[in-house]
This record gives sequence, structure tokens and C-alpha cells, in this order.
Amino acid sequence: AMEYLTGYLVEESLSIDNIFVMLMIFMGFGVNKKYYHRVLFYGILGAIILRFTFIFAASALIQRFHWILFIFGVFLIFSGVKMFLDRNKQENLDVSSHPVVKFMAKRKLSTSEFFGHDFFHKIDGRWLCTPLFIVLLIIEFSDIIFAFDSIPAIFSITQDPYIVFFSNIFAILGLRSLFFMLESVMDKFVYLKIGLSVLLSFIGIKMLLPLAGIEIGTFASMMVIIGILGISIFASLIRNKIIAKRG
Repeated sequence: AMEYLTGYLVEESLSIDNIFVMLMIFMGFGVNKKYYHRVLFYGILGAIILRFTFIFAASALIQRFHWILFIFGVFLIFSGVKMFLDRNKQENLDVSSHPVVKFMAKRKLSTSEFFGHDFFHKIDGRWLCTPLFIVLLIIEFSDIIFAFDSIPAIFSITQDPYIVFFSNIFAILGLRSLFFMLESVMDKFVYLKIGLSVLLSFIGIKMLLPLAGIEIGTFASMMVIIGILGISIFASLIRNKIIAKRG
């Protein structure tokens, strides 16, 4: 139970960064807010299938080649450092130059306008993808990228593939609700990216410590994770309060 809760907390925490990207995709394509639910619903279904494949493939590799965990650890430390260095970087989505958009447009497989909540629309006898479907594809692609961080992170907590899978999946199922809860207040948590970068680095270090004969227990890991997230959120709120008083 402790491994599940810790894994769930890690995945839900890392999903926050994914929400930033999803919101940027929606805004970049000019998607009407009333269609967010539809895209996220199918996006989560696709993510469940992809995560299932990744998790059990990774588990099979770890069972055979245990040293892969150390590679995961180095990768997570690298991801944490990169996130910290890029924390103030303004991310902009250039819709016209996105590879998926260019691929669809070049082969004339998509329309340039929305047709309500439809993913496909028939024009001159041909079924074409609408921009809403392209948004769905890009969100699925972004989830694959985030899976390279989140899945190794949970394997630092437990190597049981079923605990990894279900903690991952239940966190993803809550992602849609988390998106709508944080959508309007995400810019207020200015130190959250720093907290997530420290979190990734801590998990990476935890995976490398067995090389030195040191093990960090599941309960201790969960307390550290809660502490990192709590401090980053609390510091953000204090900063906002100070700025509000000055204003």
C-alpha cells in the first residue's frame, strides 16, 4: 500500500508539468474550452494503452537486466537538472511548424478549420482530420515524452509491474480533473517547476544509491516527496502574498 501511494504521488506530481504542456497545446490551436473534456477523455484512454505497453516492457527488461535501473537514475538526474535550468524559459508552440501539422498538411489529410467536436469531417467525398484530432495526436505524443520521466521514477519505488501500472493509471485517470482544477491558477505556483526538478533529481539519486550500499525506504521516500512539493507550493503562496501586499 505504501509503494502504491508513493508511486501515485510521484506520478500525480509529475503530471502537473504535463498539464502546462497540454494547456499550451490547447491555446496554441485555439481550441474552444467546451471541447477540452472530449480531447482529454480520449487522450487519457490512449495514454492508458501506451503506459501499459511501456511499463510491462520496462519491467521485463529490469527483471533481465537489473543495471537498467542505474541508467534510469542517471536519466532522471539529467531530466531534473534540465528542468531546473529551463524553469524560466518561455515555451511557445508554433502550430504551423509542428511536425504533426506539417505531415498532415503536406499529404492533405487534414482540414484547416474546426467542425464542432468532430475529429473527422467529410469534404468532397474524403474523410479528413480536423484540427481537434491533431490536438489529440500531439497530446498523445507529449504523454509519450513525459512517460520517459514518470515510469522510471515509479520503478525507483517498486519493481512490481502491477503496482507501477495501477499507481500510474489511477494518477492518469485523475489528470483530467487536475487539469480543470489547476487551469486557472497554475501561473501562481512559480516555484513548482523547481520543486519538480528537485523531485526528479532526488528519485534519480535514490536509484543510484544502492551502488554505494545505501537504501532509502518507501516511507522515507514518500515523506521527502511530500516535503519537496509542500515547500515549493508554500513558497509560491508566500511569494504571491508578498507581491500582493506590495501592489
